[in-house]
Amino acid sequence: MRFHKLVGSTLAATLLLAGCGSGDAAGGGAGENALPGAAEFLSSPCPEPAAKPAGGGQLVYWSMWTADEPQGKVLQKALKCFQDKTGVKVDVQWLGRKAYTQNLVPALNTGTVPDLFDQDVSKVGAAIMTPGGTQSLDDVYGMKIGEGDKTVKDVLSPTSYDFPQNKDHEGHSFLVPYEIQSSAWWYDKATAGAVAAPKTVDELIGLFDKAKADGKAAVSQDGDIPFYNMYYFTQLAERYVGAGGLAKAAQDPTGRAWTDVPGFREAAAQTARISKYFIDGWDAAKFPQIQQRWADGDARFLYVGTWAPSETREYLDKQGAGTKIDYGSFQFPMPPGATHDTVEQMSIGFAVPKKAKNADAAKAFIAYFLNKGNLAGIPAVADNLVPRPDLAVPDDLKPVKTVMDDQKKEHVLQYDGIDAIAGGKWQTDVFDPADTALLKGQLTPEAFVAQLAQKSAAFWKNQH
Repeated sequence: MRFHKLVGSTLAATLLLAGCGSGDAAGGGAGENALPGAAEFLSSPCPEPAAKPAGGGQLVYWSMWTADEPQGKVLQKALKCFQDKTGVKVDVQWLGRKAYTQNLVPALNTGTVPDLFDQDVSKVGAAIMTPGGTQSLDDVYGMKIGEGDKTVKDVLSPTSYDFPQNKDHEGHSFLVPYEIQSSAWWYDKATAGAVAAPKTVDELIGLFDKAKADGKAAVSQDGDIPFYNMYYFTQLAERYVGAGGLAKAAQDPTGRAWTDVPGFREAAAQTARISKYFIDGWDAAKFPQIQQRWADGDARFLYVGTWAPSETREYLDKQGAGTKIDYGSFQFPMPPGATHDTVEQMSIGFAVPKKAKNADAAKAFIAYFLNKGNLAGIPAVADNLVPRPDLAVPDDLKPVKTVMDDQKKEHVLQYDGIDAIAGGKWQTDVFDPADTALLKGQLTPEAFVAQLAQKSAAFWKNQH
């Protein structure tokens, strides 16, 4: 499931896992789109933990998932196993995506915080780490996971955790990943015909023109999701300025980087070409209406994250018409004159608040969850990617994972981390208004970078 999806209400009741079980056996969905390994995983035996916290104790976990989501079902099983194997009493609240802002941030100044929470690394960095609310997890990387002498660090891909945005003010890692995501252009191979991955933006536009000639809208775009609207410019701009280039420009107190670096104006020009092909009503609908229109076949292409197959499968199953999609995907092509062959990646993982009362139990569970007997549930049940290279990759995500594993690619944190700058306020105050106007054709590329320069300079002046 799309980890960013906003959950409208929280489940305030605390669930004690002793009465929880491991969820229903249909975990990965039912009907035509059921995942074959889901039921098998959810009924599999519990792996043995490498270490048990002394004296049992308690673990309080505030989850970014809801209990009925695939990831929630995987975690329920692992938490129940951990409780049964260690004697640690597990206390979990399934709070959804806004838990880190609606629940955790207000709690940071109190004595009531969880021992463990999860989110994507940018959101944790912006909302919790920056004000000093996390503790170092460097020691977790050396902990054994219950597979012989293998440690957390031994089994994780370095690109999933070893990057600047996963370092606190003292240079310590504050997050341990258990899921990784990227993004791609998605299409249905069964209906799109032969689609060759475009090497240039001109070739991408050619695919859009063919879709229109076939009587289809070219691109589905849920315009009420700001970070969905961010994809186009940031993907293209990263190919001009490379890893760190967008973040550097966003933090330029003068704002002049936006107009001084030619790649930004060119990225905006290419973005403006693409947005002309968005489906009618893209900027007036409410998520997930436009994504569902893609799943229904109204548009040929959809640009979102690697959660696209799992999310659209769930929708099609609920429709009950027996419809299936043969998922194909390709990466953003290189825009004219760009020199950085980039691929984006986002890590979702666990963090431990500085005021956690049971940090030892939290760290023990983190290491335990990375045992393949637990982590295998993410691809099997949730149809998503994990940071362990030795675990299964869902078939629909293999093309994306191949790109992510390509050592020749320049790896970039999703959006180059600009969504975390100034606690996320730079994006909402400066970038989003300009980006939306660019996509709607209300700003020219030149006016877009000029507005970013002006508004960014004003933003940083007001921060002092």
